[in-house]
Amino acid sequence: MTSRPPLELPASTVADPREAPPLRWAVVSPGHIATQFTETLSRATASRAVAVASRSAERAEAFARTHGLDAAFDSLPRMLAAGGFDAVYIASPHSAHHQMARTVLEAGYPVLLEKAFTMTADEAGDLVGLARERGLFLMEALWSRFLPRFDVVRSVLASGLLGEIVSLRATHGQHFPFDPGHRLHAPELGGGALLDLGVYPLSFAQMVLGDLTELTASGTLTPAGVDETVHVLASSTAHPRARASLVTTLAARAGNDAEILGTEGRLVLEGMFFAPGEVRVEMYDGRTASVPDPTSAPDGSAAPTGPGASVGPDDGLAYEAAEAARRITAGDLESPLMTWHDTIAVMEALDAARAQVAAPRTTPDARPEETAR
Repeated sequence: MTSRPPLELPASTVADPREAPPLRWAVVSPGHIATQFTETLSRATASRAVAVASRSAERAEAFARTHGLDAAFDSLPRMLAAGGFDAVYIASPHSAHHQMARTVLEAGYPVLLEKAFTMTADEAGDLVGLARERGLFLMEALWSRFLPRFDVVRSVLASGLLGEIVSLRATHGQHFPFDPGHRLHAPELGGGALLDLGVYPLSFAQMVLGDLTELTASGTLTPAGVDETVHVLASSTAHPRARASLVTTLAARAGNDAEILGTEGRLVLEGMFFAPGEVRVEMYDGRTASVPDPTSAPDGSAAPTGPGASVGPDDGLAYEAAEAARRITAGDLESPLMTWHDTIAVMEALDAARAQVAAPRTTPDARPEETAR
């Protein structure tokens, strides 16, 4: 009996983020995720943040001092009028995304907009239409799409190694005890599991299977009326035999892994599937292989090796920043890794799921940018 050759998986093709062109970034809403983005720019890319805008002059000035920014502003319009930067990163709660991004695009600047992109697919479509009309770059900062890990997943799928895809499972659950003062429990701030956590499994499913169809969702609501736990089942025209099973919750910390099942083998993303990590493939003939995360040594320790070696385990946001820098410098309007179509399709899936669990869809007067993310 002839033995099969060892299983070999494609390596990541993602370039070192430090090789991307340098950009001067302006940051809107100096909360937790803005801090991560700003620090990652300095540590792992050739770009840097140079300005920050907040409704609170005190918060803006404190953020600028902490991170060595050149300028701080107490409003977005004042920052846009002053200029001195190349692109704008918006890190406010979802409920403010549409108005803020529209304001920036109307001022003529490219936008990197945090996930979830907007509150609704209609708002997403409006921003895409404006970016197209003005000839400006616009991209959702769904950081997973730009990681080496997801690049390997796409390559494995394109190779046909797994055979025909028949099932996809992904979960994202975190423990946020009910607190009416927390943004995730506040309807007016776009609270709920789906927009903040569920966007990861839904976006993963859309990347793997294509646009989701026949979507059904069931779930529970918090006392404040936002979605707490949601189970989503969906199909795909591109993969008619496949079914996606997706779970998100604010009420419990889950394993947060994912797997793709094909007729010839399965692909596994252990740990937080949406973060840097290993890709493992198990074939039904007994062969297995893994691609380690480039920010870790083979034993899993934090010792950067290989492509993207300048990026440490805490700097995954560098890949989205580098992709934006490359595309903006090249004059592109969108990224093939997270296209406008992808963003709108995921927002449509989120709309459908939220509607079925009766989650509120109120968009307030876009004043919550000071709420920490």
